[in-house]
Amino acid sequence: MSLESDIERLKIQEQKLRFSKLDEADAWALGSLMREKAVAKKLPLVIDIRVAGRSLFYTALPGTSPDNAEWVRRKINVVMRLHKCSYRVSREIAQSGQALDELRGVNPIDVAPHGGCFPIHIIGTGIVGTVTVSGIPQREDHNFVAECLSQFLGVNYAAIALQAETA
Repeated sequence: MSLESDIERLKIQEQKLRFSKLDEADAWALGSLMREKAVAKKLPLVIDIRVAGRSLFYTALPGTSPDNAEWVRRKINVVMRLHKCSYRVSREIAQSGQALDELRGVNPIDVAPHGGCFPIHIIGTGIVGTVTVSGIPQREDHNFVAECLSQFLGVNYAAIALQAETA
């Protein structure tokens, strides 16, 4: 696993994990799928799905705290500002060494360039919202979202998954 290979794989995920549509019922179905998987794995996650700033699904599972909701807000700000998944932004920052801070017109308290937030991209429309989790390490947050989106959208996750981290 390298920064370069992660970034390229994240770009592929952003291309493959797009929706033909997403309405309230779809958001509820996706959120419910994510919640069931998190409960089955005993993951302490906040799960948030929103479109145009409108919350369509939200749950906070056992083991989370109010701080997780704040991380969700900050990750959403990254995705909606840069139109990239938050983990890709994290990996690009690690590669370039350039922080997402005041020099880029950003207040660091309002952004969290860490894994766990993925854009909702409607084919033919563009990015309209986000699917976000917070509660486990950032790479695991990202992988959880990408795996759930793959299942929901009928995409072969194994073909687009990030390589395992090496020690």
